[in-house]
Amino acid sequence: MVIAGHQQITHEWWDTRRNSYELCVSQLVLQEAAAGDAQAAQERLEVVQAMTHLEATAEALALAKELVHAGALPAKAGNDALHIAVAATQGVQYLLTWNCRHMANATMRPLIESVCAGKGFKAPIICTPEELLETMP
Repeated sequence: MVIAGHQQITHEWWDTRRNSYELCVSQLVLQEAAAGDAQAAQERLEVVQAMTHLEATAEALALAKELVHAGALPAKAGNDALHIAVAATQGVQYLLTWNCRHMANATMRPLIESVCAGKGFKAPIICTPEELLETMP
């Protein structure tokens, strides 16, 4: 039931708010979109194709390692750290996710922001589509 609610909110955000933002994806997102059911994966890949594609640079890889090393994210969440690092190093303002365990987590945000700032980057605002949906009139 929770997943269905998240999907509904995501669709609402997509339908009503996406045009207010420049949407971008990283290689990790492309890999995630390509996984699973072949037909659904193809549909997801078609949607993200028109978005700006962000590269995982050496800077982003180093920042991701530092996020894990500093304890901002656990070692098992290396890909999550890389999502954040790519966004931070590319100047992305918002990072939308339903991953509230490691990413959109209020208790982890201060350390994520501190690590990014310590390396000279502004951390993206990590939030759920629901949070960003509510920020717009």
